Amino acid sequence: QVQPVESGGGLVQPGGSLRLSCAGSGFTLDYYAIGWFRQAPGKEREGVSYISSSSVTDGSTYYLDSVKGRFTISRDNAENTVYLQMNSLKPEDTAVYYCAADASGIGTLYPLPYDYWGQGTQVTVSS
Repeated sequence: QVQPVESGGGLVQPGGSLRLSCAGSGFTLDYYAIGWFRQAPGKEREGVSYISSSSVTDGSTYYLDSVKGRFTISRDNAENTVYLQMNSLKPEDTAVYYCAADASGIGTLYPLPYDYWGQGTQVTVSS
């Protein structure tokens, strides 16, 4: 079974940092594009970042404008894990964050093409 598993969420003060992890259970993450999405109560799910497959395409990374310069997505293929390093966190970053896998390997910030989704991890930015 293809099962992305997120971890690393928590409570952090504004300006702080968190590193989210997306681990692959039963599949090789580099065959997929991996996207990070977030959803706050009463708001639509939005794409935060994704990294394309370096096996299928070119491993390109993309970011939502509001997180550029603050968030970095990366892969560690030896650990079969994708990370989202989040720095300079703001209260508006508060949401449940989801990892998702796209079997095409291409990736997008639009959620519809993603085939497999993790359970989510809560990120709360508050003083």
